[in-house]
Amino acid sequence: MGANKNQSIDVLMFPWLGYGHITPYLELAKKLTSRGFNIYLCSTPATFSCVDKKITKNQSESIKLVPLFLPPLPGLPPELHTTNGLPSHLMPRLKEAFDLSVNDFSNILKQLKPHLLIYDVIQPWAPLVAKEHNIPAVEFITSSSTMTSFMFHCFRKPWIEFPFQNIYFRDYEYSDLKRLLECDPTERDGASEGVERSCKIVLIKGFKDIEGKYIDYVSSLFGKKFVLVGPLVQEPIPDEKEDDSSGLFSWLDMKERKSTVFVSFGSEYFLTKEDFDEIAYGLELSKINFIWVVRFPKGANGHINGLLEKTLPRGFLESVGDRGKILEGWAPQTRILGHESIGVPIHHDQPINARLVEEVGVGVEVLRDRNKRLSGERLAAVIKQVVMEDCGEVVRQKAAEMRQKLKSKGDQEIDEVVKELVMVCNNS
Repeated sequence: MGANKNQSIDVLMFPWLGYGHITPYLELAKKLTSRGFNIYLCSTPATFSCVDKKITKNQSESIKLVPLFLPPLPGLPPELHTTNGLPSHLMPRLKEAFDLSVNDFSNILKQLKPHLLIYDVIQPWAPLVAKEHNIPAVEFITSSSTMTSFMFHCFRKPWIEFPFQNIYFRDYEYSDLKRLLECDPTERDGASEGVERSCKIVLIKGFKDIEGKYIDYVSSLFGKKFVLVGPLVQEPIPDEKEDDSSGLFSWLDMKERKSTVFVSFGSEYFLTKEDFDEIAYGLELSKINFIWVVRFPKGANGHINGLLEKTLPRGFLESVGDRGKILEGWAPQTRILGHESIGVPIHHDQPINARLVEEVGVGVEVLRDRNKRLSGERLAAVIKQVVMEDCGEVVRQKAAEMRQKLKSKGDQEIDEVVKELVMVCNNS
């Protein structure tokens, strides 16, 4: 069997119910369909609501959305069958409902009869279900290769220090390390089982020039080949390129090149009031243009409660004036980052990824104090350093070089992915 014009490969993709999971799955789907694959993307209607508009009419011919309906559980209506905006206390219940969907998922496999299943790290039961239908299954891990390598080292060799000195938890992040080491044995074992049950290979998001040594290390831990799919940078969709109903891009067009900071903390992380105030203070103090995406947990009815006005420090909007834009809930991130006025993105991510960014030299970490408190003054200083000051020129230059390198590589990794997936299907 081969992915060509005469005989395509039908793949069922089954990501976890988070925007940070389904988005790379969708981007991988787009890459594969351009090489002769047909994709079924399986998730809940609530999760699809954030990606269905990212599939163009032409792409919809080879990327089909397959809804998975989770069983009802108290306090978890269908609108909350996604991690996007989900209050943290409901996460265990969402995972419980997801695990209870095994029979429905089995029926989907039985009905569609795909040649291959690509599944996520959260559901190690998925390859077992696929095996019952004689369907080979390959895991695709959407976390960074560095974080994945560190995590599995902690799970499998917790008594040995991680062999790469630049990747570590700071003293004030000890609670994060402790949570990783003391996580539920079922989750820890399930993560490893998901890798072990993957047929021949494991797909993982990453870029060899940046994370090659970490890929090699995690491969050695399992004795299994980890295949990089590349960074899977999301491309702006045509409608998104034209829409400026909010006036955001007209505002950006008025700003100088590389003069604006983009601040985003993902769809599943909600700032504490203390951090919120310090970030606002840091942005105000920096005197730098900014776009800040603010998110709050959804209420029981699945809608965001109007908390922005209550949460912003008094006088903040008047102080920053036309220098800043605050977007609540969602933002066209890919289009924003591609605008020439954007100089630096600021993201909250796992501490390990922050170490990697510094190791590569494309960013500067804003350190917290020993009590894990964020300082607005320190944030403002780092922003000014990276965006404006001479001492930040090295970082700016390194980031530009890395961007060009990623661009020049194109889809080299995807060609290898296609080759490996075809081999899995042919050997099954």
